[in-house]
Amino acid sequence: MKVLFVCMGNICRSPTAEAVFRKCAEKAGMDKRVTIDSAGTDRWHIGKAPDQRACLAAARRGYDLAALRARQVSVEDFQRFDLILAMDHDNLERLRALRPATCNAEVDLFLRRYRLGEDAVPDPYYGGEDGFEQVLDLIEDGVAQLLDEIRGRQ
Repeated sequence: MKVLFVCMGNICRSPTAEAVFRKCAEKAGMDKRVTIDSAGTDRWHIGKAPDQRACLAAARRGYDLAALRARQVSVEDFQRFDLILAMDHDNLERLRALRPATCNAEVDLFLRRYRLGEDAVPDPYYGGEDGFEQVLDLIEDGVAQLLDEIRGRQ
């Protein structure tokens, strides 16, 4: 299974989801069975490290974002990945607009698919530290469900 997490700039939510999923997949012994990446729908931060606040919040929970660098979603991603998960409705619409007609990848909202009762991971960029903690809470819950789905497919 190849999974791509997508947010706007690829410096807060999607790299956090990538790091959380990567660590959880390793703990579950599934890291050899999954490919994990993240990207942004916009190009503002290409090549930049994740937001320092996201890195600090993640590090407090044992996740490492230091090696990650922002990139923009490409048309090729729709062929390379099985599942492309948007962090919010705006990015889902951007992905749908970019998606080629001959695409095999499933495109969905991360939380709508993996956390009942919620559908968007809020963007913490313009808020305080607590927003990054909330993002981690939501992503950790969703990733647990994603791992269960992958186990069920194999």
